[in-house]
Amino acid sequence: MLRVILPIAFTLFCGAVAAAPLHGIAMHGQPSLPPDYKHFSYVNPGVKKGGKITYGVVGTFDNLNPFILKSMRTTARGMWDPEYGNLVYESLMQRSRDEPFTLYGLLAETVEWDEDRTFIQFNLNPKAKWSDGQPVTPEDVIFSFELLRDKGRVPFASRLSLVSKMEKIGEHGVRFTFNDKADRETPMVFGLMPVLPKHAIDPETFDRTTLVPPVGSGPYKIKTVKPGESITYERDPNYWGKDIPSKVGMDNYDQITVQYFLQDTTLFEAFKKGDIDVYPDGSPGHWATAYDFPAVSSGTVIKDTFQPKLPSGMFGFVFNTRRPVFANAKVREGLSLIFDFEWANRTLYSNAYKRTQSFWQNSALSSFGVPADAREIQMLGPIKEKIDPAVLDGTYKLPLSDGSGRDRNVLKQALQTLKEGGYSIKDGKMVDANGKLLAFEIMTQNADQEKLAIAYQRSLHALGIAASIRTVDDSQYQSRTNSFDYDVILKSYPSSLSPGNEQLSYWSSAARDRQGSSNFAGVTDPDVDTLIRHILTARSDEDFTAAVRSHDRLLLSGHYVLPLYHLDQQWIARNKRIGRPDGAPLYGYQLPVWWDQSVQ
Repeated sequence: MLRVILPIAFTLFCGAVAAAPLHGIAMHGQPSLPPDYKHFSYVNPGVKKGGKITYGVVGTFDNLNPFILKSMRTTARGMWDPEYGNLVYESLMQRSRDEPFTLYGLLAETVEWDEDRTFIQFNLNPKAKWSDGQPVTPEDVIFSFELLRDKGRVPFASRLSLVSKMEKIGEHGVRFTFNDKADRETPMVFGLMPVLPKHAIDPETFDRTTLVPPVGSGPYKIKTVKPGESITYERDPNYWGKDIPSKVGMDNYDQITVQYFLQDTTLFEAFKKGDIDVYPDGSPGHWATAYDFPAVSSGTVIKDTFQPKLPSGMFGFVFNTRRPVFANAKVREGLSLIFDFEWANRTLYSNAYKRTQSFWQNSALSSFGVPADAREIQMLGPIKEKIDPAVLDGTYKLPLSDGSGRDRNVLKQALQTLKEGGYSIKDGKMVDANGKLLAFEIMTQNADQEKLAIAYQRSLHALGIAASIRTVDDSQYQSRTNSFDYDVILKSYPSSLSPGNEQLSYWSSAARDRQGSSNFAGVTDPDVDTLIRHILTARSDEDFTAAVRSHDRLLLSGHYVLPLYHLDQQWIARNKRIGRPDGAPLYGYQLPVWWDQSVQ
């Protein structure tokens, strides 16, 4: 059980009774689960463990260390994995997927902090052990933060820059006292930091790729590794945390295998044959038409649909503003207007998608259709002058075309906007004042992205814009995105109900030139930085909502991303042998709580 020791001021601030210690920490408000909770609401606590599952992914791997820059996107799946679970390494606390942002005990049994969150102290569970039987100690926690600072990749490498003092407290405690660079989310982020074994790691070689199975504290050990092909994990029968509340109903397989494929079509064929047990599907056309095969007809394969209660996120063409051609926001806006969503949705996707109009659409955090209120206006201050008036008053919408692919009215609007950005059409070509052609390359990584790029290219050519398309293999794509070597790419920006420090990686000036960051658009704007700080320092739900909405408005007004579409459902097909709980939590289906029904 997680016990939080808090001063009276904080418990009164949260509306709790001072004598009742909290048992989890929430970004805003209090944890939903009671102090004597037995398990998360979305697990099957009585599941019989055993059996196996095989996942399939497209790509390759050459490394078992997920915390270093080298091969950061080619680390074997499952080592430290939000989708399959952190099978080998663990964090200090465990996130509930049925609350916006709430943590419960894992390696840390108790937590202490103050009203202003100027410090957090993690008191380790005395039962916590490494896979070699040695105890997890405060020295391991301190070692992990220092090692990741010196040898790790972002964002792990930057955590200690927020700390003025890190110290061991008693036999099991580690306290972090924060400096003025920290914010109210910082203690939460620290709770999700990985802990590594000091006794089993050589700091000198930590930043090198390795295929040597490591020592971890997690529920699985590595059984076999076939570089680039597959990795198999076996459940550790001596796993220390199998009975703590935040792990009940999880880690249900004796064996987990992740197989790698060069193409998604090959992966799907393996699923059809039964070599892969689950297949998450994000394509409406594929979901509607590709499951006419014997295993579906016989009931061996089951199609599941889930309805998460999450914001839409943003998927779209990202303009790399490091390139001079995209430095002008009016140019980016004009290029965004050109894309004919209605044509693409009807022609390519049988009208299955909804147009995305906001980074947090379908939630109270979205600015779409919502005028800025007095709280938001005050929060924005002079920044409001940079926001499109239609975005500010909630009337902004992307244009609705006639679906022809060449809607004259929309193209006329785009042309006018591009003129404001310094371009005009001469001899059928879009050129600047010096006669230089407006031209750029769209880099894609698979056939689905290429289809979208071709649809966009078709509309761009109608206005004399020279857009080329280059589809590259996975390793080249990863290398070029790591170093920001592209003009335009397709990227997804997942959105949660508790946005925070990930916004720094997506949009902050500090992340712009940091290789491996997620600032794909190359944004460097002090006003964006200010609005992110508002998100990170908000105390009340009202201030937090206003902060996210204002951030949403500024990003939309900057036209860094050409918004495309989203689904409000999750689709996944599974072998009937794989069981799952009824329903799903706030964040949708959770693979780590599924199980092998053949052992029931």
